[in-house]
Amino acid sequence: MEELWNFISLSAAALAAGVVNAVAGGGTLITFPTLTNVLGTAAEAGKIANVTSTVALFPGSIASAYGYRREMAEIREWRALLLGPSILGGAAGSLLLILLPELFFKTVVPWLILLATLLFLLQPTLSRVMGIGLPHARPHGWTLCGVLVFQFLVATYGGYFGAGIGILMLSSLSLLGIPDIHQMNALKTILASVINGISVIIFILSGKIDWGWAWPMILAAAIGGWLGAAYGRKLPRSLIRWFVIFTGFIVSIYFFLK
Repeated sequence: MEELWNFISLSAAALAAGVVNAVAGGGTLITFPTLTNVLGTAAEAGKIANVTSTVALFPGSIASAYGYRREMAEIREWRALLLGPSILGGAAGSLLLILLPELFFKTVVPWLILLATLLFLLQPTLSRVMGIGLPHARPHGWTLCGVLVFQFLVATYGGYFGAGIGILMLSSLSLLGIPDIHQMNALKTILASVINGISVIIFILSGKIDWGWAWPMILAAAIGGWLGAAYGRKLPRSLIRWFVIFTGFIVSIYFFLK
């Protein structure tokens, strides 16, 4: 009976995460704590939950990137420029997750979840302050170097944990002079897919994925991503966004107390 309940809860979490990622982002804040609850108190449970969550949600990011294929032609220059930092950072963060002791991961997880939740909460303010969606002069010199370094740091964080990387990337991508918000989202989505893809490869090689739970979650997340893309626009975006924020704060409090 417990096995059936775990299957239902993880599939439901992955389905919800797929929908949320397609509409607002933040699916990791749903799947990670659910996996942690199912995997229990084993020494590597936190890492396995994080790794399995990343693998389960990866196909959804690929689907999102495909959805922006029309905008891809307009951002080839920036995609080529930021691909390197994304690959290197994603690999660095994933290796840190694998190599650092479990105690370190358990210590930083509540702070990472709180950071991701605060990013979602402050997203409208960050968008206004950074001028996201507004045209900017194309960066040169130190500004361009700063964007590249920031992308590497975001990718490193994404390889290690991942929730909230979309907002972090939009904050820096707003400085690139991309005039259209849909093109920025396209670039953000493809870079996130690259970061997650590198992580998935390293996680598969590490052997830390719980494939027993990963496969049903992959299927559920893919269905959720499709539902989110097809029907999610009919739901109030603010409602989904506040649901993610509420979930994130509850989960962070839970991990702080734990």
